[in-house]
Amino acid sequence: MSQGTFPVDNPATGEVIAHVADGDSADATAAVASAHAALPGWRETPARTRSEALTRTYELMIRDRDRLAELVMAENGKSRADAVGEITYAAEFFRWYAEEAVRSGGDYGATPSGGARTVVTHRAVGVAALVTPWNFPAAMATRKIAPALAAGCTVVLKPAAETPMTAIAIAELLAEAGIPDGVVNVVPTTDAGAVVGTWLEDSRVRKISFTGSTGVGRLLLRQAAERIVNSSMELGGNAPFIVTADADLDAAVDGAMIAKFRNGGQACTAANRFYVHSAVIEEFTQRFGIKVKELTVGAASTGAQIGPLISRRALANVSSLVDDALRAGAHVSHQASVGDCTGYFYPPTVLSGVAFDNPIVENEIFGPIAPIIEWHDDDQVIEWANASEMGLAAYVYAGNLQRAMRIAEALESGMVGVNRGVVSDPSAPFGGFKQSGLGREGARLGLEEFQETQYFSLDWPA
Repeated sequence: MSQGTFPVDNPATGEVIAHVADGDSADATAAVASAHAALPGWRETPARTRSEALTRTYELMIRDRDRLAELVMAENGKSRADAVGEITYAAEFFRWYAEEAVRSGGDYGATPSGGARTVVTHRAVGVAALVTPWNFPAAMATRKIAPALAAGCTVVLKPAAETPMTAIAIAELLAEAGIPDGVVNVVPTTDAGAVVGTWLEDSRVRKISFTGSTGVGRLLLRQAAERIVNSSMELGGNAPFIVTADADLDAAVDGAMIAKFRNGGQACTAANRFYVHSAVIEEFTQRFGIKVKELTVGAASTGAQIGPLISRRALANVSSLVDDALRAGAHVSHQASVGDCTGYFYPPTVLSGVAFDNPIVENEIFGPIAPIIEWHDDDQVIEWANASEMGLAAYVYAGNLQRAMRIAEALESGMVGVNRGVVSDPSAPFGGFKQSGLGREGARLGLEEFQETQYFSLDWPA
């Protein structure tokens, strides 16, 4: 097995905070062997027993919420409020799927032609490979682990190299809750291609669930196609945030602050392009901009509201997108202050005078930048909002609910916040249209992603 380690740093300071075992293809194979050996016992464990173990895990995460939040703050850099909120949200997936574990549905009926009865059931798909990103190191792990375990699957998990410590801590709590050895296996690595590629080539792995970029998702789907591996993909986003002329501007500004600046804009559901009606664009920009300027930026230890970007490369990418937008005619209308921070910080920024075809509109920013685009009629804004190849999340603020719903129903997005700046909830199906992915996480559908349907045809003579 691999004897190497890799450093994990704090993006707020650049300081190394830990060294973690660096898994390789041999470790990947060993993890699958462990999960495969544990599969029969876990799959046959009564649903109530699985449910109780997930409930205990929820309780342990809430017990250790502050400690886990400190881990997220250290390796991800997000603010204390964001970190605590993430742990609370992440824990909820264990509670939700503890409740769903005992409700595995089925069907029974007579065939139309007679002579037989059909019994439809669902069973665990098998060993599931889970691949999670760095931006929500707790929630992205629990959103996959919880339904997989509830369905009776065993799992191998590769967390992001930037944030492996949170995943390891959650695995330890699962063991404390009574999840048997081998059911959950975590393989941190700096060589994601080798580890995940090994899993996709292993005949014992029957499921891949990935959250990350659309480019990597395409690559994994090609690999999965070789063995027809059951695949779920939660990929990139480019969320429009639409404000109509009759919208409640106080509510719209509050919603924009949440939709844009949660986790410093480093979220696939983050509002990426703000379409504001010409009748209210000046007032909205002024109100929104004042709040943006008031945001505090810095390390979580200082109590700041906005933390760093995850890496030097991420900082360079965001800076480049803004520079390109400014060259294309946009201008900075409002900007927060960064001060003397030494990490990978970018000031929360509002861009005005942004054309509908400005390059920044076409890219997922993944940072605290809010470009504002003026629009005049509903057909126009719907066309612009749907022009992206992505279709994960969208937001609509309108005073008239029927108008809001007409716009929302016309949007090519898997999730739409209507007069609300948050769309994520464990009880709701999370996922997108077009190149934003395949399948859903959360809700009942999240459990079904880890199940296969089986039916029995019973001879039933007339």
